[in-house]
Amino acid sequence: MDIVDLQLQKKETRREGDGGLLKSRPYHLIIFGASGFTGQFVVEEVARVASEGPNGNLKWAVAGRSKQKLEKVLEQAAAELSKPELRSVDVIVADVGEPGSLAAMCKQAVIVLNCVGPYRFFGEQMVKACVENGAHHIDISGEPQFLEGMQLNYDSQAAEQGVYVIGSCGFDSIPADMGVLFTRDQFKGTLTAVESFLTFGTGEDGGCLHDGTWQSAVHGFSEGHELQTLRRKFNYKPLPTVGSKIKRRGNLFFSNEVQQYSVPFLGSDPSVVKRTQRFLLEEHHDKPVQYGAYVGIGGIGNVFKLLFGGLIFWLFVKFSFGRKLLLKHPEFFSFGVFSMDGPTRKQMKDSTFQFEFFGEGYTEGQDPSQGKPNGKIRILVKGPECAYVATPIAMVQSALTMLNEPTALPKKGGVYTPAALFAKTTLTDRLHKHGIEFTVL
Repeated sequence: MDIVDLQLQKKETRREGDGGLLKSRPYHLIIFGASGFTGQFVVEEVARVASEGPNGNLKWAVAGRSKQKLEKVLEQAAAELSKPELRSVDVIVADVGEPGSLAAMCKQAVIVLNCVGPYRFFGEQMVKACVENGAHHIDISGEPQFLEGMQLNYDSQAAEQGVYVIGSCGFDSIPADMGVLFTRDQFKGTLTAVESFLTFGTGEDGGCLHDGTWQSAVHGFSEGHELQTLRRKFNYKPLPTVGSKIKRRGNLFFSNEVQQYSVPFLGSDPSVVKRTQRFLLEEHHDKPVQYGAYVGIGGIGNVFKLLFGGLIFWLFVKFSFGRKLLLKHPEFFSFGVFSMDGPTRKQMKDSTFQFEFFGEGYTEGQDPSQGKPNGKIRILVKGPECAYVATPIAMVQSALTMLNEPTALPKKGGVYTPAALFAKTTLTDRLHKHGIEFTVL
């Protein structure tokens, strides 16, 4: 038997092993960090869709540092959903500071849903434990340094172990990454560039985000130089440009597309989409799609708030004393966008998000190397409140897709972006069914 045959045999063994995991491990899913603010809503979402698990029966447990807090989460979920049986869901005590407890937990799960952030401080311990103990790992990180660091440090080992490590499976960056892929698949021809515009809607009570996201932003911007150093280690060549080069917008402009003042989106979406496009080029020889991401900020009043708040943020984030103030008073420095209490359930119920994707390319029969693009497409991805309603939906549907469609996933393990892993699956259909809708306009 030659080397190629041996490699194929290994891949087939791992693929069969996924089915073995479903049978041999007591839990399909373990929600780690279930007692955190986001974890509570992930627990409730898993409870809502448990009938969508393998053979209609999802086996799951919650995990974290405090048994008492985890039991309280289950009590609250039971009351919120009128499902008293949730009080008997299994509880596992595990701590990122105790590697042995993480290993013991991972050996019991097919997939770990990791809700413990900021991931730059607490994420790698969980990734390491999952890879070493054969559990797939899903997180909802929007931190490029963590996401790309995990790819650099664990991709080879995860591939060897047949483990999938999938980052950014929440609002960061499922709508953007799967949205670009959906736009490409719906375009009849060769899609070459996409711009997305993100806008938000709130009810009469307004809206806000929990300060965990604010913490990630403060630490991320203060250590931006580390991300550049990390990226140089990949030694990537620039992605080839197909068709006309996309024109970058200014740092502040009025968008005719969404009729709002807009700014470049500073989250993880652009970096995640770029990693997906590189994967699709290298693995499937697909032509890469250029991507520009922007967010609408509203009218002129919000422009002044952003300029003033942004200036203070940039000044304070550079110094240790300033960072302490930013972290201690998120509501004050963010004009109420972030708070330590997070949004109320009423605020979450009344909030929405909307991504509009504007794509261009060459229609069928046209040569992408000749002339300007001659085709356009417009896609809408919309859904409920982004952080604590849409994020749990995206995370849980990602996990259910893995459990129910193993043969549609890449044949080897590794560290993946969402669209790289789920390109051949029905994830967008699943998301659409649960309120994150993908539509051609």
